[in-house]
Amino acid sequence: MEKIVECVPNFSEGRNMKTIQEIANAVKETKDVYLLDIDPGEATNRTVITFVGTPEGVVEAAFKAIKKAAELIDMREHRGAHPRIGATDVVPFVPVKGVTMEDCVRLAEELGKRVGEELGIPVYLYEYATKEDYRRNLADIREGEYEALPEKLKDEKWKPDFGPAEWNEQVAKTGATVIGARDFLIAYNINLNTTDKKLANKVAKIIRERGYKKKMPDGTKQQIPGKLKYVKAIGWYIDEYQRAQISINLTNFHKTPLWKVFETAEEEANKIGLRVTGSEIVGLIPLEAMLDVGKHFLEKQGKSTAVPEKDIVHEAILSLGLNEVAKFDPDEKIIEYKIEKMETQNKLVDMTIREFVDELSRDSPAPGGGSVSALVGALGAALSSMVANLTYGKKKYRDSWDDMLKVGLKAQELKYEFLKLIDEDTEAFDKFMAAFKLPKKTEEERRLRELEIERATKSAIEVPLSTLRLTPEIVNLVEILAEKGNKNAISDAGVAALSAYTAAYGAYLNVLINLSGLSDEDYTKKTMEEAEALLKQVKEGHEKILEKVVSSLH
Repeated sequence: MEKIVECVPNFSEGRNMKTIQEIANAVKETKDVYLLDIDPGEATNRTVITFVGTPEGVVEAAFKAIKKAAELIDMREHRGAHPRIGATDVVPFVPVKGVTMEDCVRLAEELGKRVGEELGIPVYLYEYATKEDYRRNLADIREGEYEALPEKLKDEKWKPDFGPAEWNEQVAKTGATVIGARDFLIAYNINLNTTDKKLANKVAKIIRERGYKKKMPDGTKQQIPGKLKYVKAIGWYIDEYQRAQISINLTNFHKTPLWKVFETAEEEANKIGLRVTGSEIVGLIPLEAMLDVGKHFLEKQGKSTAVPEKDIVHEAILSLGLNEVAKFDPDEKIIEYKIEKMETQNKLVDMTIREFVDELSRDSPAPGGGSVSALVGALGAALSSMVANLTYGKKKYRDSWDDMLKVGLKAQELKYEFLKLIDEDTEAFDKFMAAFKLPKKTEEERRLRELEIERATKSAIEVPLSTLRLTPEIVNLVEILAEKGNKNAISDAGVAALSAYTAAYGAYLNVLINLSGLSDEDYTKKTMEEAEALLKQVKEGHEKILEKVVSSLH
């Protein structure tokens, strides 16, 4: 998924597992959505469900879940320890990947409008989604809870953003729902070499945003602000681990990065004779937050950050000591990796080299030359990164370090783009073949079949064309490497240039063979001109590089 949104709705039912499961199934059965967690609470009589997916998918899943909750939960009979205002109490949208907070605000508005109009439930917008500051805080909207709703709906100040502003039979059953957009909340615990909860709490008070109250000489108490914004923290003792922890909710990791929280806690702990021995992530964490940590510590060590993504994640795990009290499995704890694990089945990029070559050698037409071209492009990008990393940090090439870091980072980016195209090429071919299998008995069926074949053919062209478009970027990187890179690795730069040319020519051939089946002459002409120009650019660039490489080796 290129765009990922997290949704964490809270439902006012934590005891009836049949009801909880039916609500969860409404989410689970929605296309482009992955159900990650169901957390029921008996005492609170409340369940938190966590799911992620495409923007369109999460809105649809949230609507279905709210609808199901409205059918199954009667707020007139609800009792529980947790504050609540409706059957579906609160629905936050959280940007994870490829989406902005503004996108999530639009999703909240879209869902709120639909819930109000189609389900007849009063909806309040909160956090980033509201335009009124007094409605920004969930606790303020929920004040008085469900029991206060009949009077609240009469107050013009508390008129819902969507849905009915009156108490009726339907609202009496469902209550109201609060929908909004907020930042990702990272639940994070820092481990200390003590069993003393008071000492842990002392550090927590210093680092958290609201700070602590200090007794002054005159007997009054003064509020001392904490060191870190967007941090909520307390100290506690965990019998299971036999140690005290600083329990933290980090509400904006973009503005207060996780490494900053860890280092500040470590610094304050040291001042009172404590040591930070490690930490743990509770629940899931976005990949961006982990990469930010890994890059920070690599940079502190004077190492290049132009390395594979998994290496950066590994550095973050080591640096934060995330394996100390429980194993941190990136595939289970990082949102994007968990989604990838769920949706990845029989992907070419996940095969071993032997498995891929064996699959390639069979009599099926896919994977074929298009996937191989993308793979060769990925190899060329990977070699470029290798040469850049073999140069970065070497004193002899100190003047080239900045260039090498930029080259390495761009090469890593290109590598992942080529890797995606390996499977996309095969998927496009499969859709192309499926179009030919469509029924053609009637005139209408034949017309629709021809349209689908044309569309599928263009898709089969666009993938290798994307591969071809990326190849000049490898050549541009290798030109820099041949000029400023480590001379002991110049032969590898030459192979990277050759790989770029092979990938370009292979992709070009795949564009040509598919263009021959199109009826759209304008598209064919325009695409042919672009493909030929790109191939010429790569051919000329790689020849110049090879001349330089070969001459330097003699």
